[in-house]
Amino acid sequence: MTMKRILTVALLAGAFLSASANDDDLFVLHNGNATMTIDTAKGGKIMSLKYQDNEVLSQSRWPESFGSTFWTSPQKEWNWPPVPEFDKMPYTVESRDDARLVIRSQKSERLGFSIGKDFSSDTADGAFVVTYSIKNESSETRSVAPWEITRVPNGEGIIFFEAVDDKVWPEGLMSFHSTSGVMWYLTDEAAQNRKVNADGRGWLGYFANNMVLVKKFQDLKADEPAPDEAEVQVYVNRGKTYIELESQGPYTLLQPGEQLTWTVRWYLRPVEGGNDLQESMEKTLKNIVTKGE
Repeated sequence: MTMKRILTVALLAGAFLSASANDDDLFVLHNGNATMTIDTAKGGKIMSLKYQDNEVLSQSRWPESFGSTFWTSPQKEWNWPPVPEFDKMPYTVESRDDARLVIRSQKSERLGFSIGKDFSSDTADGAFVVTYSIKNESSETRSVAPWEITRVPNGEGIIFFEAVDDKVWPEGLMSFHSTSGVMWYLTDEAAQNRKVNADGRGWLGYFANNMVLVKKFQDLKADEPAPDEAEVQVYVNRGKTYIELESQGPYTLLQPGEQLTWTVRWYLRPVEGGNDLQESMEKTLKNIVTKGE
């Protein structure tokens, strides 16, 4: 498989916006032929991301193996399993209409934080927009970073992103290659769980089944991630099960009552042919990554 086919992205035409609730818990955003489904009763997770009938996210039934979730970083403050108030328990709906959903978690008594999620769609940009917030509801000054975890199937896919100095660490765990400044990894199968880190450039992509998902977020300076964490992380579960595309925001000091916000823009595009697939990929990817700069 060539890089031309791996990373070619076609512009999404005729984007439109509508939103509807399937029932009291589910909320569906539409942007052109793409849909994003959120379940407020199950940790406010993004349960599905589709282009027409083509599902991008993992639909595994095993715990911690499906959809897209959100945690606080660094992980060493809570270890495992994920904090239930953030990851599994129902979120309260603060605002809900035909174009936007705003929800908030319960306060974690253990960590002293609550999580907010704001979902909408940018028709002009062709993106789903997810803005997360972390509020310090304790009586102490606390430092924390935002962390989005998106699970995709481990099939015949490609993960790609830019990285400072073309480096991922620890070295040797996964076979990343560099082409035209882009790090890419052809998904494979191994007996052990693996996770790598990178000082990214503000975006993270995934290709499978002729679809490309690109997520855009704040590009961090080298000293901005939480301790022992990184802007871009990729976790591959053992066997041919699922992969986590992870991105983190800046480690932020919050006074009691203060909150941080952090936005991730999701772009889902079908791959289309052309006379020069490499040129088409580079042009479209550049439009996505550099827009707004």
